Amino acid sequence: MTHQFDLVVRSTDIDFIGHVNNAKYLEYMEWARFDWICQKGFTLDELQRRGLMPVVVNLNINYRKELRMLEQVQVRTQVLAVGERSFVIRQELYTAKNQLAADADVTMVMIDGQTRRAVTLPADLAVELKQAMMLEE
Repeated sequence: MTHQFDLVVRSTDIDFIGHVNNAKYLEYMEWARFDWICQKGFTLDELQRRGLMPVVVNLNINYRKELRMLEQVQVRTQVLAVGERSFVIRQELYTAKNQLAADADVTMVMIDGQTRRAVTLPADLAVELKQAMMLEE
């Protein structure tokens, strides 16, 4: 199932060219990822209780359309693949007119908060991710 996260471009997101700075697209995606994983039941408190932290290990983004101040944007997040230690999600930014502004494939792992090393995905998270992926197919 695709998760949707809505936002409005702020004046502080604009660069000297007059459009959203490229780094802000990544920030929008980060906000959406955090909201998405919390809605799956893996809140910050729950992850800390388990001693886990989600970490981006690879991100490939395509910028397709510029965004401007006060524009409404929707970030859509869906699961593409689930492995033993990692998962891949696709995130897409759309304008209010449903035009694709950017898309990215993001590979994430869970790391142990003490060792700072990737660990096997918790079984309940892996199940959630696989179910979400099946709903997309």
